[in-house]
Amino acid sequence: MKRRIASWENGHSVPDDFYGPLLCEVYDLSAAELGLNHEGERDTGLLDAGYPGSPEGAIETVGQLWRADLNRYEPLLQAEPSEPAWNEASLRWLVAPEPAVPQQRRDGMRVGLGDVAAIKTTADMFAQLDDRFGGDHARHAAVQYLSTEVTPLLRGQYNEHVGRALFSTVAEATLLAGWMSYDACRHGLAQRYFLQALRLAQDANDRRLAGSILSAMSHQATFLGRYTQGATLARAALMGISPVATPTLRAQFHAMEARALARTGDVRACEAALTAATRALDSRNNDHEPEWISYFDEAELAAEAAHCFRDVNSARQAVAHAENAVSGSHVRSDFFATMVLADAHLRAGDVEEACRVALDALDLGEQLKSARCVSYLAEFRQNLTASGSSADVQTFTEQVREHRLWIAAAPRAAV
Repeated sequence: MKRRIASWENGHSVPDDFYGPLLCEVYDLSAAELGLNHEGERDTGLLDAGYPGSPEGAIETVGQLWRADLNRYEPLLQAEPSEPAWNEASLRWLVAPEPAVPQQRRDGMRVGLGDVAAIKTTADMFAQLDDRFGGDHARHAAVQYLSTEVTPLLRGQYNEHVGRALFSTVAEATLLAGWMSYDACRHGLAQRYFLQALRLAQDANDRRLAGSILSAMSHQATFLGRYTQGATLARAALMGISPVATPTLRAQFHAMEARALARTGDVRACEAALTAATRALDSRNNDHEPEWISYFDEAELAAEAAHCFRDVNSARQAVAHAENAVSGSHVRSDFFATMVLADAHLRAGDVEEACRVALDALDLGEQLKSARCVSYLAEFRQNLTASGSSADVQTFTEQVREHRLWIAAAPRAAV
């Protein structure tokens, strides 16, 4: 180890993908600030948010993204999402010809289905951590795994059958990296992960997963205030996988459309989309559903409906749905549902109940490292301030003033 450090100090070498991120972590500096060279700085194309034109392009681009993210390439971490990129990716996926076959490679390590299973198991572990502790908890570790362990597999030797399975599994893992980055409010980075995941799913010929990725894009677009784009992406997901869509997937896509429509104020269209989502979910057969969509159940749909009715100012309906949205098995989702319930009570004029429910949400979120959770609290905090300074508000703010998430949600000028 001493020889490695001496070599770095003398400029004879630079830390690799393992040691470089560790040094960034120790010194709390970016790779650029430490003078480390990495692909992100050499390839400004990462900031273009383009949709790869081939499987080989997807492999190259996603590998560069993982590495640049791992090395804290600031232009990428601070990048803004691109609306044209959503349009381009969804259209190119919808009109794509027969999926390209990942070419059999004659160099690199041999890859088999056992390697694919290992990626799946590891990604599932990171998904559980994400759900329980928030996207910022293990995001860096997940990206390090993808960059260090998965990149060589993508560049390895595999036949068509293994290649399709590999691309599908890596697409799912990259979708998770996108969700974790979205939860950390790294929105430009999250969008780029979603785009690469969509291309990998396209080449895997996994249209169901591709539709779910478009649904994730819809979710992000709505969160960022691009409501028309959010509705369009949800409709593209439904249209693009219509022949192979399962009831649960249709329910999710209709729910995403409803979320976007609620924000536009189109109450009738929103309610129609929610009705379609409910009918679809009622007809599901869990034995025929992809394992990765199993989380979307009655509680999840109730949470989506609660968001919708809150956003169209139907506070009582929002309360009714939010009360059915807490599953007890998904920490972050339960936090969001509980905060929507608190906000709905506040909008209905029941300040005392709103404060009680918000206190429950803060208890739920004690372990969460999620910028999105903070944004929900910030909105509630703003609305609570606007409601006046009653005894209930004063008691509540005294109870939570030392809470980590409550402090993080404070207006910047007041920190």
